[in-house]
Amino acid sequence: MTPSYLLAIDAGTQSVRALLFDLQGHLVDKAQVPITSYQSPQPGWMECAPEAFWQHLCQATQRLWANTRVPKEALAGVVLTTQRAVPVSLDADGQALRPSMIWLDHRRAAHAPRLPWWWELAFGAIGMRATLRHFQREAEANWIAQHQPELWARTAHYLLLPGYLHWRLTGRMVDAVANQVGYLPFDYKQGRWAGAHDWKWHALPVTPAMLPELVPTGSIIGAISAQAAQDSGIPAGLPLVAGAADKACEVLGAGCLTPEIGCLSYGTAATFNTCTARYREVTPFIPPYQAAVPGHYNTEVQITRGFWMVRWFKEQFGQHEEKEALARGVAPESLFDALVGAVPPGAQGLMLQPFWNPGIKWPGPEAKGAIIGFGDVHTRAHMYRAILEGLAYALREAKERTERRTGVPITRLRVSGGGSQSDAAMQITANVFNLPCERPHLYETSGLGAAIIASVGLGLHPDYASAVRAMARTGQVFTPEPAHARTYEQLYRRVYQRMYQRLQPLYRDIRDITGYPSHD
Repeated sequence: MTPSYLLAIDAGTQSVRALLFDLQGHLVDKAQVPITSYQSPQPGWMECAPEAFWQHLCQATQRLWANTRVPKEALAGVVLTTQRAVPVSLDADGQALRPSMIWLDHRRAAHAPRLPWWWELAFGAIGMRATLRHFQREAEANWIAQHQPELWARTAHYLLLPGYLHWRLTGRMVDAVANQVGYLPFDYKQGRWAGAHDWKWHALPVTPAMLPELVPTGSIIGAISAQAAQDSGIPAGLPLVAGAADKACEVLGAGCLTPEIGCLSYGTAATFNTCTARYREVTPFIPPYQAAVPGHYNTEVQITRGFWMVRWFKEQFGQHEEKEALARGVAPESLFDALVGAVPPGAQGLMLQPFWNPGIKWPGPEAKGAIIGFGDVHTRAHMYRAILEGLAYALREAKERTERRTGVPITRLRVSGGGSQSDAAMQITANVFNLPCERPHLYETSGLGAAIIASVGLGLHPDYASAVRAMARTGQVFTPEPAHARTYEQLYRRVYQRMYQRLQPLYRDIRDITGYPSHD
């Protein structure tokens, strides 16, 4: 039997999914295990034991084998994509020393170590000293070194979640270049660990010996070990291909290979991305990430609390729709879409700025979310629509910043992530951007992007362009409604684009008075 199927494992924020793809991009089988092992020892903390991520992976793959008709002999290889910025601390024997802080964790280092004077002078000269302090305070390694120094002293290996899972699968501490998203001494432009004289080695307590070997995306990391095969059911000896981070895989799985195509991700974090061979910083001094296609970059702008806000709304205000959906045997999303339809575009003047989480540059570290324009006509439905519109406004602003910095007009939009399954969200996006919005042919775009990487790495498709043509397709297309697009154009230009600038001084006062968000 000629191996012609690819196993893509997507370890996201909410679940781990084991996905079987064929070489035409069809999702043949799927198993999903929710991640229920997160712990929050203190408010704002969010962590998970590394072993729990491994167990969830094994549960997902074993569940897949129990339900698929595809024989294991038909597998050509396996590839991983995971949530980003989840560091793992291991001792010299490879044992986890503490739970991993995930990217939603809010704890911050108590202080930011000063760099050598020449670096401090350089950052001050370009007005980036506050950004440097933010980097240092946000770095998980600094928090561990300051709050758990005895544990940090025992840390022999410091790697991200995909590197840890690669080690569990193959026995090799190797990670892909395109997985390096986090507070690490990484050179985003060159796609390698930072040079010996880079400032990041002074800003973090990490040493080169702690870090894994890096390989290009699409490389063969190794073969599945006998122990991993026993735990996961993945065949021993199957090649493990170096993948990419979940957002990078989404961009690839959505078929976005060239910079005129914008990729919106409506996930827990909402992002606007393009893929380009040119290194361009959409926000000055904030680097683009390595793309899933080697030698390319993703010009990402992120709204950290993206469709998390939709989940928050459903938990706080959507109990009626949840109960009604259960009683009627329909998906809750269909009833929430009906809520949107009950309110005119613009939500009768209710405007939302979705900065529920502070930023670095734009929005800045003082930023907060805001809803303005309340009147006695407004209901839950107006608030829900305002959330969807506010996210679309923020991502349109990201699109325009990207165009200004790259000089490339964006003429097409692809929308992926859980929020893309909402027809209402898709139509609002088309109207706010005044561009057609294309939904990929399947929901699992991160997993598909990972499978595309594996298909090229294993030589099953000759290159990424060929693989995307064969495996990624456009599904439903939502076209702008001219009258509604005109309404959104006015609200975006005359109201939304002025909100942050007008509210920023008040955010600073709120931070000074309340201490939230904290000062770097």
